[in-house]
Amino acid sequence: MLSVKNLKVEIAGIEVLRNVSFTLEAGKATVLIGRNGAGKTTTLRAIMGLLPSKGGSVQLDGCDLMKQPAYARAGLGIGYAPEDRRLISDFSVEENILVPALALKMPMAERRRKLDEIFTLLPQLTTLRSRPGGGVSGGQGKIVALGRALMVAEKVLLLDEPFQGLAPALALEYARTLATLHDKKRDVAILVTESSPHLLKAIAEQTLHIERGALHEVVV
Repeated sequence: MLSVKNLKVEIAGIEVLRNVSFTLEAGKATVLIGRNGAGKTTTLRAIMGLLPSKGGSVQLDGCDLMKQPAYARAGLGIGYAPEDRRLISDFSVEENILVPALALKMPMAERRRKLDEIFTLLPQLTTLRSRPGGGVSGGQGKIVALGRALMVAEKVLLLDEPFQGLAPALALEYARTLATLHDKKRDVAILVTESSPHLLKAIAEQTLHIERGALHEVVV
C-alpha cells in the first residue's frame, strides 16, 4: 500500500527525519508516537509533499509520490487531517468537507454519495453542517477535518495529533469514532500520530516509536 523507505528531511539545515522507514497496509491502523519535536508531524507533511525530502522514497501502490506535486495526493486516494485543522472560516462545515471534492472536480453524484457516507460515519457533524467553519469548537473542528479527509481517503488516511487540545470526554468520543471508522473502512490504511497512544490501543495493529527523527522500535 504505502511504503516509506529511508526518508530524510531537513528544515533550515537541521536534520529532522533520519532514514525513516515503514509500511502501511490496507485495513490496518498504525500509530506513530513520540514526544513533541520527535518528527511525527514532519513525517506526515513529507508524505503529503508539504516538505521537501533530502533522500529516500515514498510510494503508494508502486507510484513514486516524490515525483508527484503535493496537490496530487488527494487524487491518488490519500486523505490528510492536519493538527491545526485548517478550516475555512467563512465556509459552512459541509462546504469545508467538500473542498477536496471540488478541487478534484468530483462528479456531483459521487460528492453526494461520499457526503452521505461521512455524515453516517460521523453523525455528530449532521447538526453542524450549516454552521460556519469559524464557528465550531476545537473538538468539533477536529471532526470536521476528519470528515474532509474522508472525502478523498480511498486508500490512506493520515491524522496528525487528533486528540491534542481535546477535553477528556471529547477525546474518548473521537477515539470511539476512529474505532467505528476502522471497523467500517477495512480497505483504508490509517496512520495516526500521537504523543500518548493509550486512546488508540483498541485499533492499533502497528505502533511506531519515533525519537529525534528516527524510528527506534516497532511493535506489531
